[in-house]
Amino acid sequence: MSFDTVAPWYRTLETITFGGVLQGARVACLDDLDSRSRALVIGEGNGRFLAALLQRQPLIRVDCVDHSERMLDLAQRHILETNPDEIRRVTFLQHDILSWTPNDRYDLIVTHFVLDCFRTQKVGFIVAKLAQAAAPNAKWLLADFRLPEAGIARRHAQAWLAVMYSFFRSVAGIEARELVDPSPFLRAEGFALKRQHLFRQGMLKSELWGKNP
Repeated sequence: MSFDTVAPWYRTLETITFGGVLQGARVACLDDLDSRSRALVIGEGNGRFLAALLQRQPLIRVDCVDHSERMLDLAQRHILETNPDEIRRVTFLQHDILSWTPNDRYDLIVTHFVLDCFRTQKVGFIVAKLAQAAAPNAKWLLADFRLPEAGIARRHAQAWLAVMYSFFRSVAGIEARELVDPSPFLRAEGFALKRQHLFRQGMLKSELWGKNP
């Protein structure tokens, strides 16, 4: 799986299909987040969430991990253009999350629009791996797609997800064919849902999870 091919066009594709809603979901819980000092951001993409995080968390240091070299380059360039003085607070790391193991402890973990690329077993594996790197007071930010409970909104989401999964299997080689809800895996690792924002008739969610004491 690699987003190198689509990286230069990702923001344009996102804007055409969803306008600013995906970015809105990424940053929706930032105002619900207390001060954090050490963050692990997985699959950041082109750096827009990272820029917002650095702006709102002036003491935070970030490890930004992505499998795509081009996405990491876009993220780094975006920070240099928008927050050049803050680049020193970020370490950019090119790794495959399936084979990479964190060697630090983080009080913030971020997985925006990344777990939806994997099948059920690997979602559980990734959540468990990242949870091992979570500090006792860790928070977890998660923005992703979801299926509304019923009705037209659910059918609308199912149609959109079918198109998107087909597209990204073709251009990026993702393995998933349907959406997997990571919530049971987060709860199994001792996290509890603290805040949720829904967008696009419930098709998108932004969530803040906290480690249970």
